Amino acid sequence: MNQRWKRKGLFFLLALPTFFLLMGLIVKLLWNNTLAVITPVQPINYWQAIGLLILSRILFGGFRFGGPRGDGGMSHPKAQQWRDKWSNMDNEERERFKSEWKKRCKDDSPKNP
Repeated sequence: MNQRWKRKGLFFLLALPTFFLLMGLIVKLLWNNTLAVITPVQPINYWQAIGLLILSRILFGGFRFGGPRGDGGMSHPKAQQWRDKWSNMDNEERERFKSEWKKRCKDDSPKNP
């Protein structure tokens, strides 16, 4: 195995746990310096912050460690279909599509002068 790859492997072996532990510290500091100050919640310790990180991963599915999917971040099943449709439109069709969506999403609330 190439020496360069060994160094990279060692770096990531040390960097990932360090990053995770650092994120626990950041969560603790943010919780204790914002939420505990403005809401009636108790301050948390470091291990509770790590528990919150794990819980958020379980509930919300964040912290994706996999490589790039190559789909531009669009993981919905119809994403590729929409991307193909958009790439096959000519400029006139794209402009019609954009103007139609602008009409649909138009904000009717009064604007501040």
